Amino acid sequence: MTTSSPTPSRRDILQLALAGAAGTLPFMAQAQAIDTVKILAGFAAGGTVDTLARRVATQITGGYAKSAVVENKTGAGGQIAITTLKAAPADGATLLATPMSMLGIYPHTYKKLPYDPVADVTPVSLGVVFDMGFAVGPQVPASVKTVPEFLDWCKANPTGANFGSPAPGSVPHFVGELISRAGKVDMRHVGFRGSQPAILDLLGGQIAAVSAPVGEFLPHLQGGKIRVLATSGATRNKFMPNVSTLIEQGYKDMAYNEWFGFFLPGKAPTELVQKANAAIRTALADKDVVAGLAAMGLEARSSTPAELAALLKADGERWGPIVKAIGFTAES
Repeated sequence: MTTSSPTPSRRDILQLALAGAAGTLPFMAQAQAIDTVKILAGFAAGGTVDTLARRVATQITGGYAKSAVVENKTGAGGQIAITTLKAAPADGATLLATPMSMLGIYPHTYKKLPYDPVADVTPVSLGVVFDMGFAVGPQVPASVKTVPEFLDWCKANPTGANFGSPAPGSVPHFVGELISRAGKVDMRHVGFRGSQPAILDLLGGQIAAVSAPVGEFLPHLQGGKIRVLATSGATRNKFMPNVSTLIEQGYKDMAYNEWFGFFLPGKAPTELVQKANAAIRTALADKDVVAGLAAMGLEARSSTPAELAALLKADGERWGPIVKAIGFTAES
């Protein structure tokens, strides 16, 4: 005589199904790519931050995301993009590409920011690094070939002693101010909404000099109207190897550059950060991405999340005393 096994109830079947699904969830979460990742850029299309975001967006798909789009959240000097990231869920679907200034310098120039530069962002990877260039235009005699010679010209022509930068409170602005202080010359700063408007006024002879990222000058060098007198890196810039550095021209310890980095919202899970980091590092190693960034004077360079966090902390600590010595605030 045989006995049959009891027929499982609907409740038993449901519990078994749920248990099996729960066992596969971690694997599915790790294997499944995000439908669409949005990369926020705080500046207009065509600029250097936008270029970085779009170049990476072309290669970040695959294991990380099925597709990628760039969203330009312009305004408030890059702050709107950061507040947009702050409000986004930390699920990996929203990334931010931003210059260091918004997180490392703004806390020293603004009395109050709409975001916490530490708690509201999670470092993922460095994106690019670049030096500043200090250039003069047709207002300055062709005999002026170095920064010391330009400062001597400023002393002899005080009404023309001025320089432009992409924005008040930016790294290029502060580099120009440091040059002015080193030469004991009172150069008037003229702030613009971006490097190209400043360079157009330089070409037109409305201002004497411009401090801006090296890549911004590259399209204008062939005509000979603009002369880059110095670059701001610790060594000569790879895109302008014939231009000497500020240090080479006698300005000791005057080595400054800036970087753009990628961030997730604050408190993003470690596994998600590592997955985003791997995708960005792969994208930045692509030869087409490297070449596209180089065309704008940007050197592709990735990092670990910990390295980016340490770099941001170090830059914030370095620029704090400089900003205080210069006496600039966003309200000044």
